[in-house]
Amino acid sequence: MANLLIIDDEVAITSAFGTFFERTGHHGVTRAHSGQEGIDTAKRIRPDIVLLDLRLPDMTGFDVLSRIKELGAVVIMITAYGDVPLAVQAMQNGAENFLTKPVDLQHLAVVVERAVEKVRLKQLNAVMAERRSGEAQSTLGASPAMRELADQITLLAASAKTTVLLIGESGTGKGTAAEHIHRQSPRAPGPFIEVNCAALTTASLDSELFGHERGATNEAREAKAGLLEVASGGTLFLDGIGDLDAHLQPKLLRVLEGKGFRRLGGTQEINADVRLIAATSKDLVHEVTAGRFREDLYYRLSVMPVHLPPLRARAREDLVELIGHLIDQLAAPMTDAPRALTDEALERVLRYAWPGNIRELRNVLERAMIMGRGRAAIDVPLLPPEVRDASGRGVEHHVPRTLAEVERAHIERTLSAHDGNRTHAARELDISRATLIKKIKAYGLTTRVR
Repeated sequence: MANLLIIDDEVAITSAFGTFFERTGHHGVTRAHSGQEGIDTAKRIRPDIVLLDLRLPDMTGFDVLSRIKELGAVVIMITAYGDVPLAVQAMQNGAENFLTKPVDLQHLAVVVERAVEKVRLKQLNAVMAERRSGEAQSTLGASPAMRELADQITLLAASAKTTVLLIGESGTGKGTAAEHIHRQSPRAPGPFIEVNCAALTTASLDSELFGHERGATNEAREAKAGLLEVASGGTLFLDGIGDLDAHLQPKLLRVLEGKGFRRLGGTQEINADVRLIAATSKDLVHEVTAGRFREDLYYRLSVMPVHLPPLRARAREDLVELIGHLIDQLAAPMTDAPRALTDEALERVLRYAWPGNIRELRNVLERAMIMGRGRAAIDVPLLPPEVRDASGRGVEHHVPRTLAEVERAHIERTLSAHDGNRTHAARELDISRATLIKKIKAYGLTTRVR
């Protein structure tokens, strides 16, 4: 919670406010009873939020405000003599809010909570502003959940053979994660080859993956090695695996079972020395139930499922880390482009749902950097209308999500809230522990459970 400084000459007021906020979790609550004492204390403790009385025995609250606003604190002014001109003056001088006595404590708590959010936003923006070009930055983030996910990916990378299934919406960074696993694996010296299963016809994908002999088809004038051979010693990344045609599924299953394959029109059995990483934005459990995806292939692929959450489900610090990473990438060829966002612009970016995930975020940042060349920072007018309107005053954007996605996200949040305790999480979800365990396995949850 935030550090609070309460400046009021009435001891009863500072005592009541202080006790209330200490009981609600604000451990750093300091009291001052004059303007000068408040200024000295603020310089010493650097508070996040200041509750400042307008009438003090040695100076006015406006005098104190002018002395402490450069410290970066969010100031909420309180007075028994409230009127519109005073409120306007307070806001013009840099106060965040203006309340009149007697103050309802619950209302004050809401105002302080909004101020806390603004403090956190400033802190996040400061962290991004302090970034240095060329530093290695994570595209996942810094929150405990994303650090755990990064650790899981690192462990997977250490393996040379384990099949990996990356699950997530389009644009959540599955391709980047696949490349990272390859680069950090013992197979890094070998090739990394990507093929999009949804972008090719069944016949073309068959030829691409497994190859063909000369004369196997009318178009096959020369023998061709498939990507399973070309990627020997390295990694083959099969994106869009949920769209793999039923005709090709058993052939891929044989490869995963170590039984090899034959080129189209060939008789020689070929063993593939390749690691397979598959990715999908589809619910493969649903596809298996619907009869469109083989159950045995699903279980072969999902030895180590990794779920990459959409941006709307990631913590603010994760988004800030990702924004900084993308700005670093985009800024290389644009030396005069802004490499920071104003607090207001960052707030809009963090509130937007990002249905297009990382691709959409990257496009928005690139456009803003191009349009903002020569400026110190990206401001709100440089953002597209749908992002600017994400302040809560504009249109609320509908983000399409399946029922399974909603259930998975809710279960993951509940488990996280109970520190992975399945018994407590099942009780809150009003399901049996056995049912919860089945859902954890079905959704491939990466949350540490116990």
